[in-house]
Amino acid sequence: MARLRRILLPCIAALCIAASARADADVPLLSGRVTDNAGILSAETVGRLTELLRRHEDSTSNQVAVLTIASLEGEAIESYSMRVVETWKLGRRENDNGVLLLVVRDDRKVRIEVGRGLEGNLPDITCGRIIRNVIAPRFRDGDYDGGVGAGVDAILASVQGSYSPPADDASADLGTKLAAGGIFIVVVGLFTLIVLFLRGAQAWFIYLFLLPFWLVFPLAILGLAGGVTAFACYAIGVPLFRLWASKTAGGKSFYSRFSAIPFFAGISSGGSSSAGGSSWSSGSGSSWSSGGGFSGGGGGFSGGGASGSW
Repeated sequence: MARLRRILLPCIAALCIAASARADADVPLLSGRVTDNAGILSAETVGRLTELLRRHEDSTSNQVAVLTIASLEGEAIESYSMRVVETWKLGRRENDNGVLLLVVRDDRKVRIEVGRGLEGNLPDITCGRIIRNVIAPRFRDGDYDGGVGAGVDAILASVQGSYSPPADDASADLGTKLAAGGIFIVVVGLFTLIVLFLRGAQAWFIYLFLLPFWLVFPLAILGLAGGVTAFACYAIGVPLFRLWASKTAGGKSFYSRFSAIPFFAGISSGGSSSAGGSSWSSGSGSSWSSGGGFSGGGGGFSGGGASGSW
């Protein structure tokens, strides 16, 4: 008996560890364009959306699917959503044109996951507004059919270029812009200082690297006029400053005074820092379904989209 216990106890412990490691919610089979595992949609809504999404795929090749589940079992919705799309492979392999609308009933969370090929038509800011202004208000009223239906309609209109999302509340929009502006100033501003005071070819490499950041972020934060002005100031002003600092007596004097500051001294001496990051790509596993006549086409996702709650 003692020997049997010595054999069984490690096995039981291993099974407990394995069970705890599988605490995350399972990815269901891809049984159709609308998979209502949480049981929040009526049969009429499932039928209407299934036909709508089928017609959309036939005419555009975009694969849009809806999944509702009861709970995330403690997992982040972004992580679970990526596991779903990596398993289902929504969208065509050559186009990466898949979209997933994920609703988590008990956690009261929503996410729109967008394939790489549709991120231009359905950017993160649009996904966020669809969730906040279209889906969440209906969910708060208990109207899951209306929320999912209106959300799908907005998603399809957006990828077809015919949807104009309602503007967010002014105070919330201002707060978002202020937060984004602060991050931009700290991160991009630091690297811009490095461009101004770093000597050699490395400075021009960083200058070119920052160009798209100076184009995209100011446009989103300041609007068209402000964004174009900020981009022009960077694109033209930085080369002019470096020319002035290296060719004129006043510029050399200014540069030498700032170079005495320890931070700028480290930059001007040629020291530079580089941040390395790991890149990843999901494997091209085979798509699968439970035989419902709908399966993914091998599309890829890179985390584009937005999450929200109600």
